[in-house]
Amino acid sequence: MVRFAVFVAFIMTCLAGQPGLAAEIPPKGSLVIIGGALRPDNNAVWERIVELAGGKGARIAVFASASANPEKSGAFLVERLNRYGANAFFVPVAVRLTGTDYQAAADNPALADTVRSAGGAYFAGGDQARITRALRRPDGANSLVLDALWSMYRRGGVIAGTSAGAAIMSASMFGHPKPILATLKLGLTDGQEITPGLGFIGDDVFVDQHLLVRGRFARMLPAMLQKGYKLGLGIDENTAMVVGPQRDVEVIGYKGALVVDLSAANAQEGAFNVSNVRLSYLDNGDRFNIASHAFTPAPDKADGRLDPARPYYREPLFSADILGNSTVVDLMGKLIDSDQPEAIGLTLDSANSVQPDLGFEFKFSRTGESVGYMSAATEAYSIYNVRLDIRPIIVKRPLYQYK
Repeated sequence: MVRFAVFVAFIMTCLAGQPGLAAEIPPKGSLVIIGGALRPDNNAVWERIVELAGGKGARIAVFASASANPEKSGAFLVERLNRYGANAFFVPVAVRLTGTDYQAAADNPALADTVRSAGGAYFAGGDQARITRALRRPDGANSLVLDALWSMYRRGGVIAGTSAGAAIMSASMFGHPKPILATLKLGLTDGQEITPGLGFIGDDVFVDQHLLVRGRFARMLPAMLQKGYKLGLGIDENTAMVVGPQRDVEVIGYKGALVVDLSAANAQEGAFNVSNVRLSYLDNGDRFNIASHAFTPAPDKADGRLDPARPYYREPLFSADILGNSTVVDLMGKLIDSDQPEAIGLTLDSANSVQPDLGFEFKFSRTGESVGYMSAATEAYSIYNVRLDIRPIIVKRPLYQYK
């Protein structure tokens, strides 16, 4: 029995460096997916990265591949991680790293071994296309360093990334998309605005970042529909989703994350039109399991389930700019603690924009599965399973003054 276990462990180690075959081995490691703009004093996120990498003295490989200035970004991140107790080191694999051949570095066996033996890796923000370009060969195959990252992750290490470093976590990611409203109007071009990511979270979950600050939840929907995703996770700035080996997601940091569920959604042909999307907002400390779709509120909210018979808000709920900073969560929070059955949000465009007469209505509705929790300490909401329907609307131009 012991010999068999040793044999299995040997085979798994061998396969860990083999593209394709390795993808079948469930990772034992964790992901820390950060929505961008991670502040140097966000202790909860920095400390968790170091902890998951092995604790004090953990070796963490820093990838500044996405940065326009890899030397400066890499040096800052090494210093920052070391301040939180790590033993971080810079990995010289970046398209914009002066005086180096990034392709040769990515296939350097010694560098790959150094990454493989680390306890974790951290990807800086910038342009996510630079990360995939640096770590994949021109024919699309994995470089030795990318295989080493997968090996480290499967063995039990942590892979963390902020902004662009978060985008690469899913198998598909945004490349250089149009603005959000233009994306709703015109759709996305596969291979240009939607491109392959590195897929650390698996093939079944789409990831986006800077989510609430920039209203990006709306652009997730056409991307997910186009690529066939049923589940999306969007994380806000200065906040992280920690994804464990059992696919449990925990939110830590300043704000929160949205879970976008399209498993029962229906999309219509023509201008963007989708119904029965399910949105959930995870606040700091909340958990969500990707496999079971079970939600668990943070301990400070466990006894704070909202009673629909005792709503706080008692007036119609409306927003004229649903894509504004955190507007979607503010409106969802009011709806879940309201006597109103629905809340309406609009998004319109400039008269000089493409298709200026086309706008969109976002209707949020409570269902029998909708539930909310509120923290007695912070009065922050957690909101699960709100229905969202989006339909195109006509905006009459020019806009006239009311008389």
